Amino acid sequence: MTSIEASFQLDYPGFSLDVDVQLPGKGVTALFGHSGSGKTTVLRCFAGLNRAHRGRLVVDGQVWQDEAKGVFLPTHRRPLGLVFQEASLFPHLSVRENLEYGMKRAGNKEAQGFDACIDLLGIRALLERAPERLSGGERQRVAIARALLTRPRLLLMDEPLAALDLKRKLEILPYLEKLHDELDIPVLYVSHAPDEVARLADHLVLMEGGRVVASGPLMETLARADLPPAFADDAGVVLEARLEAHEADGLSRLSIPGGELLVSRLEAPPGKRLRCRIHARDVSLALTPPVGSSILNTLPARVAAVVDTDTPGHVLVQLELAAGARLLARITERSRQALGVQPGQALVAQVKAVALLA
Repeated sequence: MTSIEASFQLDYPGFSLDVDVQLPGKGVTALFGHSGSGKTTVLRCFAGLNRAHRGRLVVDGQVWQDEAKGVFLPTHRRPLGLVFQEASLFPHLSVRENLEYGMKRAGNKEAQGFDACIDLLGIRALLERAPERLSGGERQRVAIARALLTRPRLLLMDEPLAALDLKRKLEILPYLEKLHDELDIPVLYVSHAPDEVARLADHLVLMEGGRVVASGPLMETLARADLPPAFADDAGVVLEARLEAHEADGLSRLSIPGGELLVSRLEAPPGKRLRCRIHARDVSLALTPPVGSSILNTLPARVAAVVDTDTPGHVLVQLELAAGARLLARITERSRQALGVQPGQALVAQVKAVALLA
C-alpha cells in the first residue's frame, strides 16, 4: 500500500508541471530526468516551497496540501528534512553546533538519535571542526545528518552530489547506501546521473517536459522498451547479483537471475550481494552461442519486444532471461533484419561490459 500521494499542477511562462504519482512509504524514490524536466520543481512542491495552483499531497495518511479543501502546510510545519546541492552550513558554528541548531529548530532538545546518526554518516571525528576545514563530501554528510536530526517523516535530497568531483562522490556514496539500508522513512532523491540512480534507488520516476513518463520499481522501469526517445542514450537495466566465487584466472563470477556473469576480480568475499548495470549498447545478439569470441558473457534469452529508437537505423530489443529478468539490446536495423529478430524468438545475448554498482 502506498504511503505518499502527490498531485501538482503549476503553470509558468514557457513551462507547465502536471504530476500525479503514488510512491512507496519506504526506500529511495529517484526523480530522474534531463535538465528542465521539472525534477526540482516537484521536490520544491513536496517541500512547500512552490505552491501548486492545483495540488494535493498526503504523506503517511497526513494531508500536507489539498488546494480543493484550502489545506496548505507551510514548509516549517512539514516534518521533512531538506538536503540541497550546497551543504549551507553556518560558517561560524562547529559541526556539532550546526547539528545542535538543526535539532533545536525541530524541537529535538533531547538529542534523540544523535549518536546513531553521526555514526551512520561517519562524522564523529568531525564534530569540533569548522565547516571551512571540511571537504565537500564531509560537508554534505554533515548536512544530511542535520536534516535527519530534525526527525523528519520524509527526506528530500536535491542532487546532493552534483557539486562534488568524482573522488568526493565516491567518498559519500557508501554513506548514502547505508541510509538506504537503515532508514525507515521515505527518501525523495533528485538526480540526472543514471549510475547514481541505479546504485541508490528502489523506485524510479522518469520525468520529461514537466510530466511523469514512467513510474515504478527501479528494475522493472529501467527494463521497459517503450520509454520516450529522450532516455534512449541511457537505456539499460539494473540487476541484483551475488558474488559466487573468485576464479583462478583473476576474474570473479556473479550469479544473476537467469545466468552468470564473469567480471574483473572484486575485492569482496563470496556471498556479497550487489547491483550491476548493463547498458543496452553493451549487449549484442547472436542466433547461436558464439565460438572463438572474446566476449565471455553469454546468456540464453527470448525476444519480448522490438521498438524503434530516435536514432535512424537503430532499434531497441527487450530480452527476457530464464528467470524472468530482462535485458535491453541496442542494435542496428540491418542486424535486426539479418538475424530475423522478432518477439518470441530464442537468441543468445552477448554482454560486452558490466558496470558494478556495489
